[in-house]
Amino acid sequence: MSDKKADVLVWGPMHIALTHNLYRDFTVHNRWETTDIDAWANEHGEKIRGVITSGVYGTDNALLDKLENLEVVNSFGVGYDAIDTDYLARRGIKLSNTPDVLNNAVAETAMSLMLCVSRRISEAERFVRAGKWPTGKFPLGNDLCGKTCGIVGLGKIGKTIAKRAAAFEMNIAYFRRGQPYPDVPYTHYADLLELAKVADYLIVIVPGGPDTQHLINADVLKALGPNAYLINVARGSVVDEQALVASLLDSGIAGAGLDVFEDEPSVPAELLTLENVVLTPHIGSGTYETRQAMADLVFANVSRFFDEGELVTQVSL
Repeated sequence: MSDKKADVLVWGPMHIALTHNLYRDFTVHNRWETTDIDAWANEHGEKIRGVITSGVYGTDNALLDKLENLEVVNSFGVGYDAIDTDYLARRGIKLSNTPDVLNNAVAETAMSLMLCVSRRISEAERFVRAGKWPTGKFPLGNDLCGKTCGIVGLGKIGKTIAKRAAAFEMNIAYFRRGQPYPDVPYTHYADLLELAKVADYLIVIVPGGPDTQHLINADVLKALGPNAYLINVARGSVVDEQALVASLLDSGIAGAGLDVFEDEPSVPAELLTLENVVLTPHIGSGTYETRQAMADLVFANVSRFFDEGELVTQVSL
């Protein structure tokens, strides 16, 4: 039986289409507009049955504690490391995310960063804009063709990246603890350091969270070496940022393409000065088409839950 107009708490500003649909079909409370959260919770907390948030906003257990009838959290994004899944599991609260619909966009971002840093595209544009072309010669870049693309995390997005890298005639290798995937033709490494030693480009696309905290550390960067590049489209927490800065300043690796950072939106000042680093503001899924698809999937999850008690893309807790 349909249960539209249920009370839901929206953690922060969302995609305009999602916002429109939520206001049409549900009773919406906006967390970011609430100045006195305790007073609001005393008045409305027991009515809230659903939360809509994102990988940017996450959740706060102290506030969730005040929502005694909360049944579901719907997150805009594939990553949910900013949400305490153990807490949700203890309370029996369901969780959904938005997998698959952003695979292509994130893969394109990874390829863009790899091309940009390899062919020195950002550096070349700055060279032209500064008026240096008439009086100077721009230095050479590097081919992708024939190089080894090492992928750390061969999940759905990782496999999508691999297909695109293969189209550039790159050799594909990947890191996975334990046994290789039986259904992929790429070279498997169970040891991350061994993959780093052979990779010309190391693309990081694993989930964030405690299990992957600083997975890319000083030892991995040393194994990568002075002729190889690091590309991070995962989470900033996966890379030891200070070790990366130190390696770049010491020419320990050839360069980096970074879409994510440990303390977003803060970026280490040292990175801003380096010509061989391409920096983007967490735009991995940032296309009109992908964000619309994500908004549609979040709304489909919210709607199905309050219609049928089920989720389209439920996270296993």
